[in-house]
This record gives sequence, C-alpha cells and structure tokens, in this order.
Amino acid sequence: MSFDFAAALVLAALLTGAVYALDAWVLAPARLRMQQSSSQPVQMPWYVDWSRSFFPVIIVVLVLRSFVFEPFRIPSGSMLPTLDIGDFILVNKFSWGLRLPVLNTKILDTGSVQRGDVAVFRYPQDPSIAYIKRIVGLPGDHVVYRDKQLFVNGQPVEQSTLTSPLDTLLPGFDAREETLGEHQHAIQINPHVAEHIGMYAIPLDQGVTVPAGHYLAMGDNRDNSQDSRFWGFLPEENLIGKAFMIWMNWSCVTGNGHCARIGRFIE
Repeated sequence: MSFDFAAALVLAALLTGAVYALDAWVLAPARLRMQQSSSQPVQMPWYVDWSRSFFPVIIVVLVLRSFVFEPFRIPSGSMLPTLDIGDFILVNKFSWGLRLPVLNTKILDTGSVQRGDVAVFRYPQDPSIAYIKRIVGLPGDHVVYRDKQLFVNGQPVEQSTLTSPLDTLLPGFDAREETLGEHQHAIQINPHVAEHIGMYAIPLDQGVTVPAGHYLAMGDNRDNSQDSRFWGFLPEENLIGKAFMIWMNWSCVTGNGHCARIGRFIE
C-alpha cells in the first residue's frame, strides 16, 4: 500500500493544531496560575513544546504542497526523451484549479488543460499511484493514433525529424519533434516495434472521441508507455497538476552526469 503523504500532513496538522489550541485556551492559563501561586517556573509539557514548534512548519508545507508546488520523481522511461529516469520535477498545483488535500475536491477554477500539457495525475486504476503523461486529447476531441502518427480532429499532428543530439534518446529509437497545441516537444519511437493494437483498451487506431470531463494522455516514449491506450480515458478529477520544471536529477547527485538537466523547463 502506498504511503499517502498528503493525508499524513493533514493528520499531523490536525494533531499539532489541536494541542496548540488546547495549550492556548486551557494548559497555558493553568501553568500561569500554578506559577503565580508557587512562584516557581512550571515546565511546558514536551508534547506542547513539540506542537508549538512544528505546527507552523507543517501548515506552511501543507499549504505549499497542496496549492502551490509539489515535487515528484520520475520512476520510469515512459516520458523519454522529455523526462529521464531520475529527474525530479516540480508540479504547478494551481494551473488548473485549487483542490482540497486528500479529498481532491476542486474549490476554485484557475485555468484549463491545454493540448500538449504534461500532467501529473492519480492513476485511474490505482489512485494511490501518481502517473505523468502528456495530454493529447481534450474533451470532445476526436483522436486517432495509427502508424506512429497522432491525428486530432481529422488533422495530423505536425512531426519532423529531430536531428539535434539528445542525451536521453534510447539506442535504436528515432527522435521526432512534435507540435501539439502551443507545445513543441521531442518524442521517441521504435521503428522496429509494431503497435500493440490488440492490447488497446480503446480503439485508438480507428479513432475515439474524448468524453466530457475526461482527457486522453500518452507518453512521449510512444512505444513504451502505459497510457490511455491501455487503461482508457483520464478523469478530470484525477488531475494533480502541470509539470513545468526539472529541479534535480539523481544521476547528477551521484556524479554520473545529466547535471545540465537541472533547471530545465518542461515543454
């Protein structure tokens, strides 16, 4: 079972906040009365001292993580060559609306998802797991993916051969530059691997219309990505936020290169 850090933060905030309030309204006045009557200092209980120290820190972390930015680590190669295994990314939590932690209920609209955005979301088949993919279809879009080519609303998504070197391109794969909405980004395909059409959960090779309140998501590593092709449409309520920057890379930390990826914005 995955550890729910958001739930743990909320619980810690509730516990330390309750102790903080209990001390302010009950325990502190009692200590003051005891000190005045005995003329001796009365020691603050350890749990009160800890709560008073940690409550403000927990609240700040909870607010920042829930409504501003949240860090994630890339565990797989499904977004190569855009994101490498070991990249640590920042996710903008207010790009598409503010949501309550744990409940994930939207309380304020602040923007809408655009084609080409890189989204972090709760995996529809196991919401305790965070996934990251690129949004290729919006509600109402008719999307086809056939012969390594994406079509949206009857128009082929522009692709061109990418000739510039990529340090994340896998051997035997071809790199292409794709223009999706306002995003120009690299994708990689394996020309020697056939599409797994028989394994698709939705007939994307024939064309599907994205239902209301849902999105179609695909990895940039088109021949090695468990995405909407295999598990279906992405519900809007599963969105966590928009990935926008690489803030650290594990290979750089261990001295194995890729330090130039740090600070790179995600297209």
